[in-house]
Amino acid sequence: MTTIYENLVIENDLGTFEGFNHRDQQAIFPNLTAQEMVDWDHDRHGEAEFWHSGDNAGIASILTSGDIPVNDVIALDRLLSELGDDISTLAKISYLTEHDGRRLQELEPRTIEDSPVSIFIDNVSFLDLRRTAAHELFELYYPEEFNIWEKSSCDGLIFDVDRFLDSPVFSTVEFQIGEERILVVEPL
Repeated sequence: MTTIYENLVIENDLGTFEGFNHRDQQAIFPNLTAQEMVDWDHDRHGEAEFWHSGDNAGIASILTSGDIPVNDVIALDRLLSELGDDISTLAKISYLTEHDGRRLQELEPRTIEDSPVSIFIDNVSFLDLRRTAAHELFELYYPEEFNIWEKSSCDGLIFDVDRFLDSPVFSTVEFQIGEERILVVEPL
């Protein structure tokens, strides 16, 4: 018997998947690659559920549910084949699925590319990352005011990073992928 995905080839390194075989009532060992997970024949090998092992932090930040649908793995592979698997792309997909309520199977590359979110990534503290993001966004959205503030020699002219980022015009989300700290800022 063959699966409906028998000719499908996973093109990206999506890490490995842990699994539990319900017929045998035991863990599937060793962990499976994404290709092996997609090719799993539930009729022949037994009904099973899979979850990401966490060995690829970027992928694990996207595939977070307990029983990962094969269609989500296929959809993610398709997106990464078209967009690349850099940390910025993974962070944007993670944000859109985990915080913005988008379904992975419904995401299109254009939706991800056209998303108005700004992604800031570094392995520094979140405080430093917020400071960098606030200054860059202040300059981007308010260039005249930024120039006045930057050229001012007045000690009393203070730019409050938290008031700026936590204002009603932005939504912010902080999370980590491995050692990288991610700050996502979405204009409302």
